[in-house]
Amino acid sequence: MKLEPVIGLEIHVQLKTASKMFCGCSNRGEYEAPNVTVCPVCMGHPGTLPNVNAQAVRFGALIGLALGSQVAGRSKFDRKNYFYPDLPKGYQISQFDQPIVAGGTLEFEVPDVGNLKRTAKVRLTRVHLEEDAAKLMHSEDGKSSLVDYNRAGTPLAEIVTEPDFRSPLEAKLFLQELRLIMRYLGVSDADMEKGHLRCDANISLREVAEGPGERAPVLNAKTEVKNINSFRSVERALEYEIQRQTKLWLDGKPPTKQATRGWDDVRGITVEQRTKEGSSDYRYFPEPDLLTMNLDAIIEEMRPRVPELPAQRRARLVEEYGLAPADARTLVDDAPLADFAEKVFSELAAWIQSEQKGADLETLKPEMARLVSGWLLTKLNGVLTELKLTFEESKTDAENFAELLTLIHAKKVTGPNALVILTEMVRNGGDPSDIMNAQGLGAMSDTSELASVAANVIVANPKVVEDWRGGKANAIQFLVGQMMKMTKGKAPPEEARRLIEAELAKLK
Repeated sequence: MKLEPVIGLEIHVQLKTASKMFCGCSNRGEYEAPNVTVCPVCMGHPGTLPNVNAQAVRFGALIGLALGSQVAGRSKFDRKNYFYPDLPKGYQISQFDQPIVAGGTLEFEVPDVGNLKRTAKVRLTRVHLEEDAAKLMHSEDGKSSLVDYNRAGTPLAEIVTEPDFRSPLEAKLFLQELRLIMRYLGVSDADMEKGHLRCDANISLREVAEGPGERAPVLNAKTEVKNINSFRSVERALEYEIQRQTKLWLDGKPPTKQATRGWDDVRGITVEQRTKEGSSDYRYFPEPDLLTMNLDAIIEEMRPRVPELPAQRRARLVEEYGLAPADARTLVDDAPLADFAEKVFSELAAWIQSEQKGADLETLKPEMARLVSGWLLTKLNGVLTELKLTFEESKTDAENFAELLTLIHAKKVTGPNALVILTEMVRNGGDPSDIMNAQGLGAMSDTSELASVAANVIVANPKVVEDWRGGKANAIQFLVGQMMKMTKGKAPPEEARRLIEAELAKLK
């Protein structure tokens, strides 16, 4: 028997609006004391009337346009009826048969054989708007629960996929790409740990016939896994369900009813909660207090606001600046860092052209890419870690960072001393040339002086020289290090090695 998983996701994205979905209460209740950002509307008091948040509707249309979906010209809200302690009204205002968005796709990269990657494409079923429920907080002994209604009425965009995932890894990578898109659109912080992005995963298994004449794919009763609050948990929960359901199949008892299970992250298992409801169980009917929306004007308003999306930006960074795909991905994953990098590239090109008249920037592209990626992604990150600062707290700007790279490119400063300069720039700001001159960190350019230092290093380390004579090749590296130490990092490493080798050659 050959089984394959069939996985679909339902993702709730908390929209970053100023107020809630159907009232004027602040949408920042998570940062306030419990039950402060509430009013009769979001508390479901009798006789109150909802009012649609226009910004949430704009955000919904923007999401649809970015995902290549069909944004509806007319859309309406519906009542989804069910009882739960954190649902103030006893029903949720959601969307059923006329959602704001239908269709669309999302492509993302998945590791393949070797170091290659393949592009996976997942179809989207719909995106609809709705309000969130309140938040339950349970006591440690499980004997009591408290409700914080600050979250009640928070605007959500629910993104529902087709069951196109064939592995837990695909589901995790899809969610990571979706989170990045939401951030690029500016519609949500999409922080899973804070509940801004929540995921329910639907999974079933199906038997796959091997060889010619395979049977048409079938969909079996699915299990919905809830309470997943991290990307790693999504992967772990689905992996557990695959193992659990595989055993049921092998025992001749495959699941025949839709069910809901909760993910217990501590124990690493799913726990049965209830039989899964169907749409008829919710008794949907049109929300009588809200009119059908005509969205034609909003669609045209939001169409030009779709920004360059992460996948497009990655491809452009590789093409325009010659960055390695892995470096482009790292930058794009942090939009402010990517913005900074692009400014650095622009400033670096200007600096090089001012220093080298007629410089061919196309020829220099690989070196510029190496400089920017190496110093921005590796060296700067190391300095920030050492100083216990975030990128946003760094005092340096793109112009000064590019000037430092120009000094390195022109060999006016060595790598070790450039790192000293960068540390000072991050901590206190400042012009790298001024820091270099003030602290005497510029590279030594006098060849005769460097040759004299190399000769002194050879004389001062007779045992290492003998090791070199005995065939220990790494002895040269030690001698070069001693030369760097004697010059306080001012000797260009390549020149230091050349001069050390020249002095050793005299001993043959």
